[in-house]
Parts: sequence; structure tokens; C-alpha cells
Amino acid sequence: MTFSLHGTDEKKLYLLLSSAQTMKQANLSIVREITASGNAAIVITTNQPYLILRKLYAREGIDLSKVHFVDAITRYAIGKVPDDAANALFVNSPENLTDMGIAITQTLKEMEGQNIFVVFDSVSTMLIYLSSVNISKFIHFVSSRLKILDVSGIFLAVEKGLDPLLLTQLTTFVDQVVDLDESAEG
Repeated sequence: MTFSLHGTDEKKLYLLLSSAQTMKQANLSIVREITASGNAAIVITTNQPYLILRKLYAREGIDLSKVHFVDAITRYAIGKVPDDAANALFVNSPENLTDMGIAITQTLKEMEGQNIFVVFDSVSTMLIYLSSVNISKFIHFVSSRLKILDVSGIFLAVEKGLDPLLLTQLTTFVDQVVDLDESAEG
């Protein structure tokens, strides 16, 4: 995996494509790089629950004080929010785009003034719950909000899990598309 955020001061939006097998490692590498360089990360997760990500990040030595979560899977999966949740907002389900949008906006406001990277994990998982059209509209909303607020964003997706039209639309919303599997091979 050769994608790196170093060397750019520009606030950009990225679509990172990977195989299903390398998605978790991509998330870990990106959040590690963001926090190690002194930046804060907002991880919007529809893929891994908050508690799992927190444990993975801690095991990787990631500074958890620099990571905030918008979790759309925990409450859906277990019906409640963990008692010891820190720096996290929980949405009822990945289908509830209105609440997810509100939680993202609220977290961005709370972190205003910091150098923030939003990491969306993952666009592909949303296809389990929503149509490509609704996902495209939501990602367009999120990407537009990030551009207006001058915040960097990284959207993770499994390339083979996206239909061609959705992939084309996502490509138009971001500044750069990176195929992590091609980067690793080349």
C-alpha cells in the first residue's frame, strides 16, 4: 500500500479503492498516518463497530484522543450504545442517512479549528442497506460539505463491490482516485 497523505497541504477528497482483503489494513494505515502527523480523524463507520475499531487502533499504537467516530453499525447490531464510549456518536442504522448527516455535521462543528481528515469506511458496505442512487446522493452531500468547510476526506471502497455507475459518480465527487491494489503491485 503506497498511498500517502504526506507532501500535500491541500485539502483534498480521495476515493481509495482496495480489495475486500486489504480494506481493514487500509483503514488502519490511513488513520495511523493522519494521527501520527498531528492531525485529527473523524472515522465514519458503516463497516466495523466502534469498539472493534477502537481496539484495533489501540493495538496499532494510534493516539485515540485524535480519533472521533460516527458509528452507524453498533446500535443497529447490538441495540444499544457502549457505556464507555468516548469521542463517538452513534446512529441507529446505516440506512438512516439523515441522522448520519447530522452526526457528521455535529462532529465537524465540535472539531472546528483542528486539521481534520474525515475517513469514510466504507462506501461498499452501505450497498447492503441502501440503493446506489441513495448512496451517491449521500456521498455527494458529504463531499460537498467537506469541500465547503475545507476539510480533507477519504472514502474507502471495495472496487469490485461497486456498480460502474456508482463508481463513476463517486469519481466525479473527489479530487483523486487511488487503487491501493494497483499501487501495491506497481
